[in-house]
Amino acid sequence: MSNQRIINVARGLEKADLVIKNANIINVLSEEIHKGDIAIADGIIAGVGEDYHGEKEIDVNGAYVSPSFIDGHVHLESAMVMPEEFVKVVLPAGTTTVIIDPHEISNVFGLHGISFMHEAVKNLPMDVYTMLPSCVPATPFETSGFDLNSYDLSLLIDKPWVLGIAEMMNYTGVLNLDKNIMAKLELAKSKDKRIDGHAPYLKGKDLCAYIASGVKSDHECTTPEEAVEKLRLGMYVMIREGTAAKDLDALIPVLKNNNTRKCIFVTDDRHPSDLKEHINGMVRRAVEAGVDPIKAVQVASLNTAEYFGLKNLGAVAPGYKADLLILPDLKMFKPSVVIKNGGIAAENGRLKTEIGMSEPLSYRGSVNVRWIVKEDFQIHAKSDTVRAIEIVPGQLITKSVKSKIKIENENAISNIDTDTLKICVIERHRATGNIGKGFVKGFNLKSGAIASTVAHDSHNMIVIGTNDFDMYTAAVALIKSQGGKVVVKDGEILSQLPLPIAGLMSDKSFDYVVRKTGELNSAAHSIGCTLEDPFMTMGFLSLPVIPELKITDKGVFDTDIFDFVDIFEPVKVNR
Repeated sequence: MSNQRIINVARGLEKADLVIKNANIINVLSEEIHKGDIAIADGIIAGVGEDYHGEKEIDVNGAYVSPSFIDGHVHLESAMVMPEEFVKVVLPAGTTTVIIDPHEISNVFGLHGISFMHEAVKNLPMDVYTMLPSCVPATPFETSGFDLNSYDLSLLIDKPWVLGIAEMMNYTGVLNLDKNIMAKLELAKSKDKRIDGHAPYLKGKDLCAYIASGVKSDHECTTPEEAVEKLRLGMYVMIREGTAAKDLDALIPVLKNNNTRKCIFVTDDRHPSDLKEHINGMVRRAVEAGVDPIKAVQVASLNTAEYFGLKNLGAVAPGYKADLLILPDLKMFKPSVVIKNGGIAAENGRLKTEIGMSEPLSYRGSVNVRWIVKEDFQIHAKSDTVRAIEIVPGQLITKSVKSKIKIENENAISNIDTDTLKICVIERHRATGNIGKGFVKGFNLKSGAIASTVAHDSHNMIVIGTNDFDMYTAAVALIKSQGGKVVVKDGEILSQLPLPIAGLMSDKSFDYVVRKTGELNSAAHSIGCTLEDPFMTMGFLSLPVIPELKITDKGVFDTDIFDFVDIFEPVKVNR
């Protein structure tokens, strides 16, 4: 880029590469909408004003022009497609920059997982920055593929595409001065890099300590009161709208009644079917709920850029990167044109720019399971009453409840009458042979089994079924496909989505994955399941940091006592 040319174009002495004429500019710097032309040269906004001319001109006739949108925290792996497929969907919706946390693939592949994701986003028409996973593994109560310490992270922290350390989930480790956690915090602070937070319900003096340690954001706020306390203490509040965790509606009062300059929109985890409307959908819904449109756009762009130190990004002004959206109105926020680096990247919902072909990325198989047989799924019965995991529809929390199972040949088996189904978690990284076994209520399967290698956070194989043979058949199917999701009935596969990349992502198209995901849910419903998306619910049953009862490859875990429990022990009451 020639500084001399930018100056000459800005002064009107040279023609711009592109001029957007007669625009209603959404100015997130002055918080107003004003008319003007936008002159672009060498991918940079050179001038904003009147009477600019360019080699190419687009007369938008009073349409709105805003900075394009930024997703401030996303796990790309949750989309179950490779990044190039992700871009084909979200860039036409107006998202041109994302900050990723490759936490999921790092639990499987460690540092190689981070490098794999960086290589996968290199030639895309989207800016992708990385926050290094802070908690791999998330807890010591499960077996993950890798353990990333501060030395591992130090190998990548200086990379220009790394902005800092991702969500510090282990806030108890911060408060208790855990040496490993302290080393990670000091690493980021010594390099003047950001530290994202993850601290649901943390408040008061403990919250102050957490923030004082260097953590500057949080995406776990579920109430206005929680968000306002964190804003008061200097945190950036990441307002999340994912597939499982949806907080936008609850936090609308914050956007309407408080200073929004430290609020950011993020998607965190979204399944493929929820990608076609992305950050723009959050802006639309916020405006529908009464949030000022300029502030909603500001939250989706400038605020995020400023938090992460992405200079000259997130506004329509001279010297800023020409990442822009042409919006027909301030109701739908569906861009008619997406401009990236000064060029038209998408038009009318379709990607216009070519994605450069690159060499196929190499990755190893990730489903490493000790040889299993049907008998591995047996549970020796001590009584006909068990401590079962009861799901709470629409939430990640679960309950610990008493429930009746059946006994056959001294083995505990599923009881369809009481909806008490066997659940197993099979360690799939190191072939340890670990199999956690328990029972779950809420899936209502009447026959067959479902299984998946997408199981937060360590992503071991999780299987729920009405009988051991179908559970075994489902597990074997996923071993053969090196990961994925499957529905089985009477020893036959009804539906399967292979996810051979880390057991998390498909190497097929976005449309294929969406279609297969729909088929999986339909197949699960055909064997009795009453949950809208059983695989999403199942995927969080192995996360032992969320109350009340969970299951990992090491057994059934009770968060009230923070220890493993015998499922045949009496369930305490009035806890």
